[in-house]
Amino acid sequence: MSRSLKAHILLVIITFIWGATFVVIKNALADMSPLLFNAVRMTLASAVLWVMFRKEMRQLTRDSVKAGAVVGIFLWLGYEFQTTGLKLTSASKSGFLTGLAVVLVPIFLAVFFRRRISRWTSFGVACASFGLYLLTVPATAAGTADWASMNLGDVLTLGCAVAFAFQIITIGRATQRHSFQQIATLQVAVCALLMILTVLFAANSSAPVQIEQSYAELTPRLVWALLITAIFATAVAFPVQAWAQQFLPPTHAALVFALEPVFAWVTSYVVLGERLGVRASIGAVLIMAGVLVSELMGSGPAELSELREETK
Repeated sequence: MSRSLKAHILLVIITFIWGATFVVIKNALADMSPLLFNAVRMTLASAVLWVMFRKEMRQLTRDSVKAGAVVGIFLWLGYEFQTTGLKLTSASKSGFLTGLAVVLVPIFLAVFFRRRISRWTSFGVACASFGLYLLTVPATAAGTADWASMNLGDVLTLGCAVAFAFQIITIGRATQRHSFQQIATLQVAVCALLMILTVLFAANSSAPVQIEQSYAELTPRLVWALLITAIFATAVAFPVQAWAQQFLPPTHAALVFALEPVFAWVTSYVVLGERLGVRASIGAVLIMAGVLVSELMGSGPAELSELREETK
């Protein structure tokens, strides 16, 4: 089995784990506030990763720390937006909105790294954008767009998609130069540190804006959610992603991640009984269609070699 095929298979497995955890986290947020949940999850995962890769972490360099920190900042932003948004929107909708990161990857590569966008990518972006509009902006009784009732959780989750798009790009670039074990561990450690600081800031009564009142009730579902997300969805998943993206260009990895909202919707339907309305369902289908068109038709075969040339 080639490394490329193995990378694709492993990414599908961790994408399933990520998709299924939308339901797990949604349930756990009834027992713990979003920012605190993230901080505990990432701290646990960071401890596990440092133990797993302690030999590699003894060989850190200034450049590897800098690269891992950049990835960790985007990971922090992504999860803070996503988990806080998930408190306010449905698990299935959150999954589809997070999936927009896939479409944003080629756009950001073009804007910030001067990659050319193909006509298929442009078509996919337009298709996904219209789907986003249908999914997030409900209609009034007269059939017009009801912008006033757009869910704040949807807006926060859009911010998460932007952050995760940059995380996909930066981790792909970082693992071309540095050990995947180091990058995977550093990104989670930096993310955990920033999450702890965020919780402390949010709890500060003298802060200009009250972001969140932290709360926690130790229940079996919360404990299981923390263990599942910390170990399988983070400590196992992120080293796999870092390893796999050594052999796949960012847009190919993003294509695999396009399955995440599908897995999120299926588990949300089975476990929570969540159903999207007709308008939202059409939007979700258009987002998936845009993602698939953009990635299947718009990605070039020489992309990985171009990435390696850039990072030499």
